[in-house]
Amino acid sequence: MLRSFAISASGMTAERLRMDTIANNLANANTTRTADGGPYRRQIPVFAAREAARPASGRRASAFTGMGVRVVGIAHDPGPPRLVYDPEHPDADENGYVHMPNVDVVREMVDLISASRAYEANITSFNTAKAMAMRALDIGRA
Repeated sequence: MLRSFAISASGMTAERLRMDTIANNLANANTTRTADGGPYRRQIPVFAAREAARPASGRRASAFTGMGVRVVGIAHDPGPPRLVYDPEHPDADENGYVHMPNVDVVREMVDLISASRAYEANITSFNTAKAMAMRALDIGRA
């Protein structure tokens, strides 16, 4: 029973990080100059399955292969920057083009909705497991 709580909690943590990353991308959608030089590059969280611990010798192997999700890191989107013609901009190149971040606001909003729905699904799963545990305790009392 506790395993289902941990799996749901790991999903909520991962989706929260995903929403934070999306918010960071949206906040920097117009940042043309960073400390590294050049425009801001879209960030993408990278997830991987959390593996179950191997059973001790002589114990039955678990039927579960995964134990939730974990964050491996945050990668930069390799896509090219957008070029916008604005010769008056202080970061314009010699041809008058400004290298803008590769952040597409519509795509970020769709990703934000998806992350929000996944977070809600994990909350529902967590609450269902909690309700089942409470019912099991109620049966034990009777």
